[in-house]
Amino acid sequence: MGDERGEGMGGGQVAADELRLLIERAERLEEEKKGISDDIKDVMAEAKGRGYDPKAIRKIMSIRKKKREEYQEEQSILEVYMQALGMI
Repeated sequence: MGDERGEGMGGGQVAADELRLLIERAERLEEEKKGISDDIKDVMAEAKGRGYDPKAIRKIMSIRKKKREEYQEEQSILEVYMQALGMI
């Protein structure tokens, strides 16, 4: 099924080298991701230490990732549902 590069199962040395490189790249990226995640935790701990609510900060970050129209639509739906439940 594979071509002369030996792609897929049982492809030989070339595929093994390529696979090893891909795995090593993914492992390096996982390490970087862990480092960044730890840095974000540190920022949230600092924010909390300064009296800010990390949960609110994360919510704001989530909102800022969305398009304005998408966020407004979500808020409208949420408001309709909350009204229907007598929450507002």
